[in-house]
Amino acid sequence: MTPAITDSPFRFRKGTVPILVSIPHLGREIPDDVLGELYPYASEVPDTDWHLDRIYAFAEEIGASLLTARYSRYVVDLNRPASGESLYPGQITTGLFPTETFRGQPLYRNGVGPDKETATRRLNAYWKPYHAKLERELANLKAEFGSVLLWEGHSIASELPRLFDGKLPDLNLGTNSGKSCDQDVLQAVIATLSDQPYSWVANGRFKGGYITRNYGNPAKGIHAIQLEMCQSTYMNELPPFNYQEKLAGGVKPVVERMVRTAMTAIQKIKGSDSRGTADKSKGKTPVS
Repeated sequence: MTPAITDSPFRFRKGTVPILVSIPHLGREIPDDVLGELYPYASEVPDTDWHLDRIYAFAEEIGASLLTARYSRYVVDLNRPASGESLYPGQITTGLFPTETFRGQPLYRNGVGPDKETATRRLNAYWKPYHAKLERELANLKAEFGSVLLWEGHSIASELPRLFDGKLPDLNLGTNSGKSCDQDVLQAVIATLSDQPYSWVANGRFKGGYITRNYGNPAKGIHAIQLEMCQSTYMNELPPFNYQEKLAGGVKPVVERMVRTAMTAIQKIKGSDSRGTADKSKGKTPVS
């Protein structure tokens, strides 16, 4: 395992096995020029995927590559298409340049967000380098091993009435309704969830963001799975968003087992073109 290096605007650690863990919403930094456009409370970055570097600390142990963002999604959302089109048409969601928090608080003092020139500059400075690195590392792993697991790590507050009804399942797996990952791989991951206490769903409210949908291509040996975890499984969901070691100690081995199992399943397939769908395979708690 090579030492971690910082290559603005992301951090990257190269691994030794065909797994790339991407955490695009881990970043909390906001450049001064962007911060000046936002209301002061934006500096608290409440919509961060908090502490996922600690949840995925096992990535180094198993030899996985790790790519994480340095900058907040309030600068630009790395898991949205550069075109800005909605991933969930007809549903309330957040865009490429979020103008409101998940709870509906306005972010921009001007009420509308960045102008076209500013948006282009941010895309070039933050979005494009992350995706160029992601694409390059997937290509390198594919060339070396023949097949790759792209694991998208995400987390979110368990209850956000503006975005979804009720409480989310604890673990939300997304494979773009079966298109970004071989069905056998997803089913192997699901099988690991039968003997643990957390509720789960596959391809429910969260089917995978832009990264999962854009890069996942099982026919070409790239299998992408997004895991959206409820933050209640490992932290305090309210400020100051503290990590809870005891809580996290329960869910961390579950996440690690899922990743290890997915990799084993992919190695069995070795880039075959067998595909299927696992849309809306549900666990204990359905998504409304």
